Amino acid sequence: MLLEKIISISGKPGLYKLVSQLRNGFIIEDVTTKKKVSIGNSSQVSLLDNIAMFTFDKEVPLFEVFENIAKNNEYKETISHKSGEAELKEFMTASLPNYDTERVYASDIKKLAQWYNILHKAGYITPESFVKAEPETLDPAQDTVETDKEAPKKPAAPKAEKPATPKVKATSAAKSAPKSTHTKKG
Repeated sequence: MLLEKIISISGKPGLYKLVSQLRNGFIIEDVTTKKKVSIGNSSQVSLLDNIAMFTFDKEVPLFEVFENIAKNNEYKETISHKSGEAELKEFMTASLPNYDTERVYASDIKKLAQWYNILHKAGYITPESFVKAEPETLDPAQDTVETDKEAPKKPAAPKAEKPATPKVKATSAAKSAPKSTHTKKG
């Protein structure tokens, strides 16, 4: 997913992409201007991947809400975050029909619309951006084996654990050699 490393920084307008981590901070890139800067560890950073919107039933990840907005707008820009409160509530109802009206404030809806439009302008809102990486599975059509043309199986070769070491017979000289030259004095 293209949106996994997008962050918001408290006190800074806009959205940023995490580029790399430093010993005492991060290198970030503004998603619209592509300008790279570094920030310290003391900055309050929120990873958009960890943000969710309240509904009456559960919390819905922000990216699922973005996907709903994108589908409702045919992957085009949405309303301005400066729209009136009634229009923003209508936008939110269309994007997340059962959102919790008491816990999702007008300021949250404004931020949602603003972030969506920033990401759209930066080219992050596309049908491909919401495709989740799926674990690789074998395609049953490609995994078929024709049994009538199969070659006879050869017995498996025994696994060699260690190379064999040659055995050497002890000679009479080795047997007659003294074992120790030190004697214990008592």
